[in-house]
Amino acid sequence: QLQLVESGGGLVQPGGSLTLSCAASGFTLDYYAIGWFRQAPGKEREGVACISSSGGSTNYADSVKGRFTISRDNAKNTVYLQMNSLKPEDTAVYYCNAQSTVFPYKNYWGQGTQVTVSS
Repeated sequence: QLQLVESGGGLVQPGGSLTLSCAASGFTLDYYAIGWFRQAPGKEREGVACISSSGGSTNYADSVKGRFTISRDNAKNTVYLQMNSLKPEDTAVYYCNAQSTVFPYKNYWGQGTQVTVSS
């Protein structure tokens, strides 16, 4: 079964840290660019961070720059999102997305993991 599985979400106090993982099963992430997205209640899904297939290029939403770091370990077939200095407004369901950079350009979404920042 081809799927992405996120993990690492939970409840954390403001200023705290969490690391999310996105693991692929049934396929290799080597040729996939990966993005982390989030969706808060009543809001549209928004992009948070992305990383190229090689890991050589990353981009971040302005709202998380300097606080979040995306990385990947292709040997473990896993992508990470290190989240520091968390704020209540970071509360959302976080999803990872894998976009193939080679034909047939397949795309996969994970099921999401809840992150709640609250005191």
